[in-house]
Amino acid sequence: MMKKHLLREDGREAIAVALCGRYSSRQSEMLLVHDVTLIQSEQDEDSTDFILHWKTAPVHKYFELISKRKMGLLKIHSHPGGYGQFSAIDDISDYDFFTSAFGWAINDQPHASAVMLPNGEIFGRFFFSDLKPNPIDKTTISGDQILNFVKLNNTSQVDFALRTIQAFGDKTYQYLSGLSVGIVGCSGTGSPVIEQLVRLGVGKVVLVDPDVIETKNLNRILNTTKKDAQLKKPKVVAITEAINTIGLGTAVEKYQTNLYDDVYALKALIECDVIFGCVDSVDGRYLLNQLCSFYLIPYFDLGVSLEADGKGGINKICGSVHYLQPCKSSLITRGVYTIEDLKAASQFRKNPEEFGTLRKSAYIKNVNVNSPAVISVNMQIASQAVNEFLNRIHPFRAEHPSYYALSTIDITENYIVNSREDDFSIDNYLTKRAGKGDVNPFLEMSELCE
Repeated sequence: MMKKHLLREDGREAIAVALCGRYSSRQSEMLLVHDVTLIQSEQDEDSTDFILHWKTAPVHKYFELISKRKMGLLKIHSHPGGYGQFSAIDDISDYDFFTSAFGWAINDQPHASAVMLPNGEIFGRFFFSDLKPNPIDKTTISGDQILNFVKLNNTSQVDFALRTIQAFGDKTYQYLSGLSVGIVGCSGTGSPVIEQLVRLGVGKVVLVDPDVIETKNLNRILNTTKKDAQLKKPKVVAITEAINTIGLGTAVEKYQTNLYDDVYALKALIECDVIFGCVDSVDGRYLLNQLCSFYLIPYFDLGVSLEADGKGGINKICGSVHYLQPCKSSLITRGVYTIEDLKAASQFRKNPEEFGTLRKSAYIKNVNVNSPAVISVNMQIASQAVNEFLNRIHPFRAEHPSYYALSTIDITENYIVNSREDDFSIDNYLTKRAGKGDVNPFLEMSELCE
């Protein structure tokens, strides 16, 4: 919608203003688009120039909101001719606009100005209270395609990345090398996801898992050993050591914690470009879906299901890969779990002694086995997810990426069913919270305390 508005058919400039949520840390300042107003310009059709004239009246509501809340403004316009810099006229317009913005704002946190070029590329700059422009390092669009507009490093090709470059191009490899990817759950599907990302040359991974290595899960965590189990080494530590031993340059940030117990781990995930959820608990999946909506992060949710026949065998083996983007469907509207499931899972987490007979929503049903030997299944689902991730940053499939919102893999019957985003209902609850960013309480969940 915004792209169509900004890149007019008549070749004239156009403008929009967005109300933004914020994320602030010592390392990062982010503006997260929460609401957009498309501005109708007042250009003289007989004029030979392409100077954009517009009134701020349509966005007075935003000025009133930033006078009450810690929110920001983004002013974005187009350069139909492809001029890749801010012009002198842009400088004057930005100075006037952001002088007014800071006159209304309740703090000195930055606002931003951006330009869209004819190919859809976006570049921009922050304005702080001194009204001096500061370049924006990265602009991300989390949609059917995951777009990151960032100045790529002209790094030399490395031998291990040659096949990746041949398949997806040098630009995609450089893009991967600049990404930070969060993986929550480092065991079943999480372990092979991490392995693939590292060998694809992803720049950084953020690992979150509370558990330690045990003998029973050596059958599905790559690069772990019996000695790791004897030492009860934390999974995130063992995997970090393996990544460093591989030595391909991927940086690691690790958290041995449950997400509900550590807001700092959640904030580390906020600074990721993409998140893979490899957890089997309903409340864990809900929390990640909530986080990714508030902070506009693309989210891949992986699940595996083995259904027993009650006689020591397995009737059905299935897996699923969901791609979730802000302002669209959610795991709830896709029917992965219900509100009642979520309440039960939350009660189990908070008071497990009172729910001794309540089992988590795990990937084994009706079988009293905690650690089934399903590494081949886990690796297949993990590969499906990583390939879908690659398809979102470098579309290579025959159909549009929106046709692969969900892939259901029936390993027993040996088929894959793909579902489109349009097949699912929009989650209106999360849509209203998309891009809200930092709020109090965090994620509007009182149980999450720093």
